[in-house]
Amino acid sequence: MYIPKHFRLNEEEKIFQLIEENGFAILFSQHQGSPWATHLPLMVDRRDRVLYGHIARPNGQWKDGQGQEVLAVFQGAHAYISPTWYESDQEVPTWNYEAAHVYGKLEIMEDSEEILDSLERLVDQYEGTGSAYSLDQVSSDKLNALKKGIVAFRIPISRMEGKAKFSQHHPEERRRSVASELRRTGREGDALVAQRMEKGLDH
Repeated sequence: MYIPKHFRLNEEEKIFQLIEENGFAILFSQHQGSPWATHLPLMVDRRDRVLYGHIARPNGQWKDGQGQEVLAVFQGAHAYISPTWYESDQEVPTWNYEAAHVYGKLEIMEDSEEILDSLERLVDQYEGTGSAYSLDQVSSDKLNALKKGIVAFRIPISRMEGKAKFSQHHPEERRRSVASELRRTGREGDALVAQRMEKGLDH
């Protein structure tokens, strides 16, 4: 990913946080000689530096993906930035956004207990604490049928890179003005970008 130095996320903590807050990723690999992408939820284990996920068995990406270096892309907050929000009429449109790229070799998981553990952790992460739902309440027959229909995998992380482009290269007054205009649109995503921009200004 092209990352100018003023947009680079240098702290792993911030990259991990971006991944955890935006876990619905795109997994890229080469499949039958062409680029292939699957949209899917992934879970990161910070301590072991591993991504976990599963893919539908009929999706052939896993067949030649095993052992291949793959790329998982996590998209965070993003918004269109209009040049009309600047004090100058000599600017052009742009897009503010944050994203993380994670690389590693895809490993297919075979152990039934390890697969179940990864599924439980994924469900728990997105259900949240205090949820009334748990995989424990699903019958063993149903779970076995589920496991037959998927291929679980892990991706030990070889490297990560993060980018947060929130107008850092513009003067503070302009950045505050853009954040204010983003809040006026009423769009949730725009408000989140405004929040990210304002947080940067407060430090």
